[in-house]
Amino acid sequence: MTFEILAAAADAAPQSSFGFLEAMEQGGIIAWSILTVLVIMSVGSFYILFTKLFEQRKVVAQYKGVRTNFWKANSLREGATKLEKNSAWRQLVDDAVTAEDQHAKMTDKLEAHDWMHGSLARSEDTINSKLASGLPFLATVGATAPFVGLLGTVIGIYRALINIGIAGSASIDKVAGPVGEALIMTAIGLLVAVPAVFAYNWLQGRNKRIQEMLSAFSTDLLAYINSNGSVKPAVMTAPSTQQAAKAAATAPAAKK
Repeated sequence: MTFEILAAAADAAPQSSFGFLEAMEQGGIIAWSILTVLVIMSVGSFYILFTKLFEQRKVVAQYKGVRTNFWKANSLREGATKLEKNSAWRQLVDDAVTAEDQHAKMTDKLEAHDWMHGSLARSEDTINSKLASGLPFLATVGATAPFVGLLGTVIGIYRALINIGIAGSASIDKVAGPVGEALIMTAIGLLVAVPAVFAYNWLQGRNKRIQEMLSAFSTDLLAYINSNGSVKPAVMTAPSTQQAAKAAATAPAAKK
């Protein structure tokens, strides 16, 4: 008899299901809106990570052609034809050729040197700006995603308190949904922010190493032009070029 009474009571008790979807449904449009924002942030972060990584790897791989083929040419114009079109290295060479043509029209040697240096510096800045595009989004996601998740947390806790006040007791079926929603939003905010921060720092470090390569190439171009082609770096062999490119891509960033 006792077991029958307990079984009947269990059957009569309200059955509540708890889970991610249930918590989000209880949160309503606000919870789904916050989740949508976090998902967009996450998708955007990974998109930027993979696209910028592909772009960086391409620039580093093109460095091989610069070191093995470009400096074998008899002139900058001839060397430019050996570089890929629309590449960062080709842009530097084309800008150097243009600056060299303008350089010949200047009578003041000091002014001409400054013009050449400034032209290459502007070209470097343009390339570096392109490489850095998208990184501010990663920084923004890394800084704001935890607070977006925190907004969902605050709303979830607030709803839990409302339910407690209405029910007059802190029963688990009244607060499980809002509290679960709050914890879920906190976790998602962190899951979105942490990869974005890691991606930002990693891509920034790789960009700095590429900037050093571009700066060194610009210096070589300037020396080549000012010496009428008599000063240029030694041509590297294929194995040594691969080692140099690999070292440039994998070396740890210098500590500030």
